[in-house]
Amino acid sequence: MSVQIEESWRAVLGAEFEKDYMKALKGFLLQEKQDGKTVFPPGNLIFNAFNHTPFNNVKAVILGQDPYHGPGQAHGLAFSVQKGVTIPPSLRSIYKELQDDIPGFTPPRHGELTKWADEGILLLNATLTVRKGEAASHHNKGWEIFTDEAIRQLSDKKKGIVFLLWGKNAQAKIPLIDADKHFILKAAHPSPYSASHGFFGCRHFSKTNQLLKEQGVTEIDWQIK
Repeated sequence: MSVQIEESWRAVLGAEFEKDYMKALKGFLLQEKQDGKTVFPPGNLIFNAFNHTPFNNVKAVILGQDPYHGPGQAHGLAFSVQKGVTIPPSLRSIYKELQDDIPGFTPPRHGELTKWADEGILLLNATLTVRKGEAASHHNKGWEIFTDEAIRQLSDKKKGIVFLLWGKNAQAKIPLIDADKHFILKAAHPSPYSASHGFFGCRHFSKTNQLLKEQGVTEIDWQIK
């Protein structure tokens, strides 16, 4: 496969692109296109999380499930949408918690989180593509194998990463993470259906900065303009 993925990630994940599951996934995506299906995000943004947050720069990981499936939303970063698109409910919950947790945080009028990715937060969805209008339509096609390996590589080759795991699907990845080397923060998912049951009040953003500070790592500036 001819894939545009940042070089430090290619060094640790390059072999995945030659494996049978990835070849089958490529075939599936090509078939979707041939069948006239619209797939999000656009091809050049599928690996956006990796391209904005090189392997060597990862300080924290926020795990999502799959991309938003509405037009103009997904651009390869978990929980993030492109500017000009309505802020999704889960991200509104995230902004609310940031207001309560980080002194002076002011919610932006958009939901584009590229600044966080550039600061070292890997905004990783378990599944990297989705069919327009059909949530979870690309589950179990191979992406989870690839993203699990990304988590495993971070766990094995780095130390001191803060993993923010919101909801059961994200927390199912805990076995991939060496808790003796890294930090795991768990909370309910920020969805409106569950945010009041353990996401609000989790203080994960200030906790992340405290854990980074204790290691002598530059803290995250959570403010988005």
